[in-house]
Amino acid sequence: MNWHEMRLEEVEKVMNSNSETGLTEQEVNQRQQKSGLNELDEAERPSAFLLFLAQFKDFMVLILLIATFISGLLGEYIDAIAIIAIVLINGFLGYYQERRAERSMEALKELAAPQVHVLRNKQWCRIPSKELVSGDIIQFVSGDRIGADVRLLQSNSLEIEESALTGESVPVMKDINPILGSKTALGDKSNMAFMGTMVTRGSGTGIVIGTGMKTEMGKIANLLQSQQTLETPLQRRLEQLGKILIGVALILTFLVVIVGVLQGHDLYSMFLAGVSLAVAAIPEGLPAIVTVALSLGVQRMIKQKSIVRKLPAIETLGCASVICSDKTGTLTQNKMTVTHLWTGGGTWNVTGTGYEPKGSFFDGDTEVDPTTSKSFYQLLTFGLLCNHAQINEKDNQFIVDGDPTEGALAVAAMKGKLSKHQLQEEFKIIKEFPFDSSRKMMSIIASDKQGKQYVITKGAPDVLLKQCDSILWNDKKQLLNNNYRNEVEKSIARLANQALRTIAIAYKPIPSNNKISMETEAEKDLVFIGLQGMIDPPRPEVKQAVKECHEAGIKTIMITGDHVNTAQAIAKQINILPEHGLVLDGSSLSSMSVEELEEIVDDVYVFARVSPEHKLKIVKALQQQGHIVAMTGDGVNDAPAIKAADIGISMGITGTDVAKESSSLVLVDDNFATIKAAIKEGRNIYENIRKFIRYLLASNVGEILVMLFAMILALPLPLVPIQILWVNLVTDGLPAMALGLDQPEENVMKRRPRSATEGVFARGLAWKVISRGFLIGIVTLIAFIITYSRNPNELQYAQSIAFATLVMAQLIHVFDCRSERSIFERKPFENIYLVFAVLSSILLLMVVIYLPSLQVIFHTSSIMLIDWLLILGLSAIPTFLLATTHFSRK
Repeated sequence: MNWHEMRLEEVEKVMNSNSETGLTEQEVNQRQQKSGLNELDEAERPSAFLLFLAQFKDFMVLILLIATFISGLLGEYIDAIAIIAIVLINGFLGYYQERRAERSMEALKELAAPQVHVLRNKQWCRIPSKELVSGDIIQFVSGDRIGADVRLLQSNSLEIEESALTGESVPVMKDINPILGSKTALGDKSNMAFMGTMVTRGSGTGIVIGTGMKTEMGKIANLLQSQQTLETPLQRRLEQLGKILIGVALILTFLVVIVGVLQGHDLYSMFLAGVSLAVAAIPEGLPAIVTVALSLGVQRMIKQKSIVRKLPAIETLGCASVICSDKTGTLTQNKMTVTHLWTGGGTWNVTGTGYEPKGSFFDGDTEVDPTTSKSFYQLLTFGLLCNHAQINEKDNQFIVDGDPTEGALAVAAMKGKLSKHQLQEEFKIIKEFPFDSSRKMMSIIASDKQGKQYVITKGAPDVLLKQCDSILWNDKKQLLNNNYRNEVEKSIARLANQALRTIAIAYKPIPSNNKISMETEAEKDLVFIGLQGMIDPPRPEVKQAVKECHEAGIKTIMITGDHVNTAQAIAKQINILPEHGLVLDGSSLSSMSVEELEEIVDDVYVFARVSPEHKLKIVKALQQQGHIVAMTGDGVNDAPAIKAADIGISMGITGTDVAKESSSLVLVDDNFATIKAAIKEGRNIYENIRKFIRYLLASNVGEILVMLFAMILALPLPLVPIQILWVNLVTDGLPAMALGLDQPEENVMKRRPRSATEGVFARGLAWKVISRGFLIGIVTLIAFIITYSRNPNELQYAQSIAFATLVMAQLIHVFDCRSERSIFERKPFENIYLVFAVLSSILLLMVVIYLPSLQVIFHTSSIMLIDWLLILGLSAIPTFLLATTHFSRK
């Protein structure tokens, strides 16, 4: 229905409601049963059981299950049980993390769930917005979030900020008059208010005409159900690695069986050895360790005020090459602050940021008292008096209740030791002419204790100046001639060039018996007092965060609905905009195709006066240029761009539920610096994953080669299958897990982003795996040959020596894996978890070697002290030989 075209009595009749009494509980229950709760539908969530089963779809996990089945058929039940244990641990970890992320988001949504003031059974009460039904009568005042779509019944200076829905950043004035035209645009329906929008000024009453998915927000949310989610680089890399490893495993199994049979070994023994090596070739712990590393990263991010909704998303940030960030609230504080005062004859600077009323006034470098200048003091006084905003303190935070611009004027006055309570005692407000978009002014008529009456007006400087015939100049009233008018216009332009939003203040005394009823009569022949220049200042930490991103090879792009001058000034302040960087406005962007934008997008650093729908075009152009794009947003209209980006980031404070549901990362504090922290965390996680891939594969290559070389040389097997599995699951597992907790290297934010197409084995990782694995295999084989040649009748003792050498070589090698360059680059005790993991593995080795009951299971013998010198000497060679070679080249 076209609710905006109806008269109020028609709306009440159609909705079967009464604006005087509201609905009864019976009517509410009937309507709720019919239409359900006032909530947006979410994508159907899988049951807990299906979510758990989904953890086993991983390619490598399926291969492990096949290996388990083969081991069971061959009677190797210990092997099968051990592999199943690892797979189940991995499944539980993945399940736990996904459930935890869901609960975190649910908690955040509950925190942000709005309450509404509703008329039920002739009484006003507060209820959660999800309990609203069509026909409910609701009230709202400044600061309230509209809980459903409503047709307005009353409007008292009502302004609503609808950017979450329409992309229009300026609050919209509302009224109750019918609007003819069935095709009226959403932003032009001034007699309606919509779910999720925010009241910035005034108050109103409305009748609910749409709830849940039948609201305008619900219609947009419905469009998102078909959006596809991109596969992350990590998922692609691990799938690639899994395919490589299964290929290697099959080849090795075939080789071992063929070579062993040709050497005279029986087929069953060789097939068992082949399967054991195939299992060794696949690092069973890898999926679990990747999940643990990501989970730990997610927990660290929660402490740093961001919630990761999708587990691999934090890793994707690690290869982000562009961050497209909103300005307001993300790069800036979203707290308008007066920084300059101008009256005829002088300019003062005002210190302090945000809504905390602390700051000083300076004339150049000299601090001044505003009470010493009549003009400046009047500028502050009348700015506070003609003002609805309240500054409140809550939990040591100062917040504005009302319009942010009025809040800035109020704080400036409070810095001058003025208080609204004090002014309300000195002045009585007789009449108000509310602000409207056509006049661009607001006026009050006030009388002081002596009975003198004044018109006090604030508004857009260019408009207000035209209504003035006098000016305060050096504290004296002067006729506003062309010279003075030119000086005012120059000052307006000068403040605008500094990206300041300016508000002009004027007044005029009127006779006590003068009954002014029209604003046109009140707002003429005024005395111009001066200007207050304000800006939404950058967050203090953002400049350093932008710098660190630049050093990391990440381009930061500002996207804002603000004017070009404002955006340009803020971008320069925080060093986003370089000297020759381009600034593109929304009108230019609208006239471009995606292909045309692609040609210049690498040179653009600021997009100003853009609407949310432009964001999708920006994302596509950047992706076509090969960038991995992180996109921030908070509105419903931002959701498609958030979803299309490689990593979508929504705002936890100002973000709509639809935007959060579309995103991979939610910033609890809406802060750009949190994105930088996430990038650092993502890079470190990927590097840690590379570290334990390097460690696991080099260890496994060593195990494979020692067996393969022994068969080629017609030697007995240096390791039995249960020993291979023990090394793979226990000795490999604990240190590899500890590598996932490693701190970032010092230069992690000094490197350029890695390419999304970069393979796991890039940057020399393949050479490190093969060279270290080769040496680990060689020294293990040497230890076996030396011991076996001394006493061929003690095969089990020689196998124990080889077993211990292999384990110790791996445990020393794990410290080398902490650095891309050399073991000498990092302090060995920096990662205390790794130290304890290595000590635990050594203890487990000793238990297996020296405990008689385990010697039977693992086919080991107690090793003499003298042979430990041989073991430790050979074990150190793979790490220190190549590390020394690298170190000497530096």
